[in-house]
Amino acid sequence: MSYKRVFTIVLDSVGTGAAPDADKFGDEGSDTLGHIGEAYEGKLALPNLQKLGLSNLREQAIEGVPAVENPLGYYGKMTEISAGKDSMDGHWEMMGLPVIQPLDFFPNGFPDELLAKIADFSGRKIVGNLPASGTKIIEELGEHQLETGDLIIYTSGDSVLQIAAHEEVIPLDELYRICEYARSLVNGPKYTLGRVIARPYVGTNKDNFTRTSHRHDYSLEPTGKTDLDYLQASGIKTIGIGKINDIFSGNGLDEVYHNEDNMDGMDHVDHVMSQDFTGFCFVNLVDFDSMYGHRRNPIGFGQALMDFDQRLATVLEQLKEDDLLLITADHGNDPGFKGTDHTREQVPLLAYSPSMEKSESLGIRATFSDLGATVLNNFNVKGSGKGTSFLQELI
Repeated sequence: MSYKRVFTIVLDSVGTGAAPDADKFGDEGSDTLGHIGEAYEGKLALPNLQKLGLSNLREQAIEGVPAVENPLGYYGKMTEISAGKDSMDGHWEMMGLPVIQPLDFFPNGFPDELLAKIADFSGRKIVGNLPASGTKIIEELGEHQLETGDLIIYTSGDSVLQIAAHEEVIPLDELYRICEYARSLVNGPKYTLGRVIARPYVGTNKDNFTRTSHRHDYSLEPTGKTDLDYLQASGIKTIGIGKINDIFSGNGLDEVYHNEDNMDGMDHVDHVMSQDFTGFCFVNLVDFDSMYGHRRNPIGFGQALMDFDQRLATVLEQLKEDDLLLITADHGNDPGFKGTDHTREQVPLLAYSPSMEKSESLGIRATFSDLGATVLNNFNVKGSGKGTSFLQELI
């Protein structure tokens, strides 16, 4: 075992340029980090990510974040092999379970048969039923829901069914119960969806409707063992922060924390780092994606990155000689690109420990599963064999 504790922070949707198969998704030219840098016109400041090699891993440096001569650690990119480009696919693949069989998605809305069952169960009518931005659809239909109590159901380019509900019209426990029922309808074989998402919001009219932190993801149960399961079975402590627990349906996790927002998530990271344990801490920070990527807001996205970068300074200070920090992403969501969906991009891979004696490129990893393989290798745990460990490259 090289490191006693391994911390992996997933910057949800922070992609670093179109993947080799981006054309299959209509995502040629996407570049989340590159377009955020352009939007800031050289004023994007990410000093801690910069010194870890964030621009060194790119062919073209992020505007305002030049490559550094001697990064602190190791840097590279990872390429996704899963069939989709959403959070579930990305995280499962990181943990050695690529999603090879495409899941169902409904770009023209869900079948009447499926909606009828949800309506019967909930006792509520359904409006929406189309691909849409979450903020735009509550702006368009939120006032209608206030008047009628109808469910707002919508989707995206991903394998997802989302239900938006005003918290004062449809209480959280009712919304969650409806989503749990909807989840039971899309576990296959007829319909197999990656996620059902509860999207609560508050406000009095379309001008001030705001989504809350009470979002809850109901993911498809992992279709096989993940690296989290292998670690847990070997007595290695596993900790999930943010929507990690939702993505893996609670499987393979000993301790979990729900995030109110990115900064709350970083508070949880600080708390876990203060503990003495041997194990793996898996973190997801979702605001980049949900608050700014889907809303195509590059300025807000960049500010969220700068806020994270400031908190990263504390993480770097707290790391011990036998700690390993890995920073990556699960997909792209380019705020300078067309549409409102995720974008098929390669993702950054940054690795750092205070004990490292040099810095080098980790190259372009052939699958996200290389990350999980490295974690398993570190703890001398045998997994499914997916991915290639880069542990021996970390000196």
